[in-house]
Amino acid sequence: MARPGFRLAVFATLLALLVVLLGAYTRLTHAGLGCPDWPGCYGFIGVPKGEAQLAHAELHFPDHPVEAAKGWAEMVHRYFAGTLALVIAGLALQAVRRHARDGQPYRLPLLLLGVVLAQAAFGMWTVTLKLWPQVVTAHLLGGFTTLSLLFLLSLRLSRAFAPLPKLPLSLRRVAALALLVVIGQIALGGWVSANYAAVACIDLPTCHGQWWPAVDFSNGFHLTQHVGPNYLGGQLDSDARTAIHISHRLGAVLVTVVLLTLSWKLYRCGLAGLARCVLLALALQVGLGISNVVLHLPLAVAVAHNAGGALLLLCMVLVNYRIRVADKVRVGHGWRLTPVAGIGVAQPMRNDTWRRF
Repeated sequence: MARPGFRLAVFATLLALLVVLLGAYTRLTHAGLGCPDWPGCYGFIGVPKGEAQLAHAELHFPDHPVEAAKGWAEMVHRYFAGTLALVIAGLALQAVRRHARDGQPYRLPLLLLGVVLAQAAFGMWTVTLKLWPQVVTAHLLGGFTTLSLLFLLSLRLSRAFAPLPKLPLSLRRVAALALLVVIGQIALGGWVSANYAAVACIDLPTCHGQWWPAVDFSNGFHLTQHVGPNYLGGQLDSDARTAIHISHRLGAVLVTVVLLTLSWKLYRCGLAGLARCVLLALALQVGLGISNVVLHLPLAVAVAHNAGGALLLLCMVLVNYRIRVADKVRVGHGWRLTPVAGIGVAQPMRNDTWRRF
């Protein structure tokens, strides 16, 4: 039986996914500065409308003419992000109140509360620092971190899974490596987006018709870019953006190799369900990435590519959560492991004995 707060955690996870996708849509439609102030929009709770509000916006923000579509894209993202923060605060409060009574996990909800507060700060700096790439990338990573931690909390509250039998050390290491390379690839994707390098190469498998085009890695990954300029549209030259794009492609190759290795090891350990989950998420993300280049970054595909990255990350969280080592599994008042599609689901037992798997 799931612990109290499970349904709220699942709701928060779905809401976090929606917030991540709304953030992607905002970036891809160049609406990151649709409202030049924070947390309001031209000093109002919504996008200005009517002669009086528009006159106020023009007077106080003469360099930022009102574009209603971009403003609403930004504000809708903020509304949902604010709602998510309130839900996470509710989860943290519930966890603290129930911890002493029924052992409810509380460190993870409190960590989530800290992350979402940091996200609010990064959201503010994204606007006030005019889309400074370092902050934009950190804000994107914060969104994915929030999503993955909420998913982990949902898994912990579900009580649906028993610990698996002891698995090879090599599998645990490959799973941990897979999680790290996926996080690294998401960070690279954020850097691509923040520097508007997604269309730096518009052909495959070459770039500008060359296997190794002119690149400038020093400027492409210059992490101390000055604060002050408006980074909407990007400030880097073509060679620097090409270097970022090529790095993301090479990262995709590394992720593919590592995840294929992980899937093979999962199959060999009898975890076919997890292996299929990884392969499906990987195939979807690779296909969307190729489509972005071939179709020249259509909005729907680009947003879906962000969703694919989130799905891949959640698969890695699930895999690493499931393969935690347990030499013994408590049965009776505890649980027994019943294989379901190669994943393993916990079911109650009657007798009160220990069984070694």
